Amino acid sequence: MDSRAPQSPAQPDKAQAEAALATLRVWMAGATDQDLLRLGPGIAAMLGHNSPALSRDYPDEFRPDAAYKASMPDLQNGPSSLIVGAKATIQHVGISNFRLPIRYRTRSGGEITLETSVTGTVSLEAGKKGINMSRIMRSFYAHSERQFSFGVAEAALEDYKRDLDSFDARIQLKLSWPQKVESLRSGLSGWQYYDLSLELLDQGGLRRRVMHLDYVYSSTCPCSLELSEHAREVRGQLATPHSQRSVARISAEVLDGERLWFEDLIDLARRAVVTETQVMVKREDEQAFAELNAANPIFVEDAARSFCEALRQDPRIGDFRVIASHQESLHSHDAVSLLTEGPLFAAQSLDPTLFASLIHRG
Repeated sequence: MDSRAPQSPAQPDKAQAEAALATLRVWMAGATDQDLLRLGPGIAAMLGHNSPALSRDYPDEFRPDAAYKASMPDLQNGPSSLIVGAKATIQHVGISNFRLPIRYRTRSGGEITLETSVTGTVSLEAGKKGINMSRIMRSFYAHSERQFSFGVAEAALEDYKRDLDSFDARIQLKLSWPQKVESLRSGLSGWQYYDLSLELLDQGGLRRRVMHLDYVYSSTCPCSLELSEHAREVRGQLATPHSQRSVARISAEVLDGERLWFEDLIDLARRAVVTETQVMVKREDEQAFAELNAANPIFVEDAARSFCEALRQDPRIGDFRVIASHQESLHSHDAVSLLTEGPLFAAQSLDPTLFASLIHRG
């Protein structure tokens, strides 16, 4: 397969341009008003023809036939001579936050339909003007009725790689996953919502699946805890350690042939850092949570390494990344950490808004 960018057509010279204009004028002499409208009123005026009167009434009954559709301009698929700026390869071009309902299977054997935000992109070669972005959306609608989660992404990716004639593609499905959790001591239960994403990467024929989870927990500062106990013991001074809502974004590659449920990744995060924020709380639960935090004080470095240890122990997971943000109640700034394993998530440069995006909005 020849992967080189196609050669751009030669720039026409003045004589060729004059010949083309002469041909166009001959054609326009016998053209109807409808023909001129299809050509474009701006072009007609440029060549000295009066534009036909334009109707201001919306034509409810008009239905384009095949010939009309074929006559419609398509700038996105135009020749490379229409490219604006550098004729450079674009690694990702497509759509973001296209929403539709998609069905997901649960670990217990049921299924749930959730509103899902889709980001779909493909690569664009240097010699191509653009892509028809609506094809990405049509691919999802074609498969969302009969597929589940990664299956929808796989089928849609196959479709639009073929339709758009692209080498590389990426699809990401973003959703809010509901799961009922019990309180610590009162026996109450409530719905916890987890920001989750599924990502399907296809680069150079190599396909990889990634799952992302934002896990929200409480972090009690070990140093502050010790200093508070020191004040109590040495001076009889009441003091409380500071703790704060914290967010970890866990990204895990799901190895070929393996199935990692959403619930599995959530359970993994809970085992690594047990102080998940609570939903339903009575006084006995609040006391229990204070005790749980005191039994598990954690720096942001500790959090990253705890998640790392749990991810390493799961044989279904390949490369991974952990980003943690402890949104300090002591300082006016946050404490952050980033840990990666494997080349998939390795990066020298970071998005300037990366850590700022780790905010749990409830």
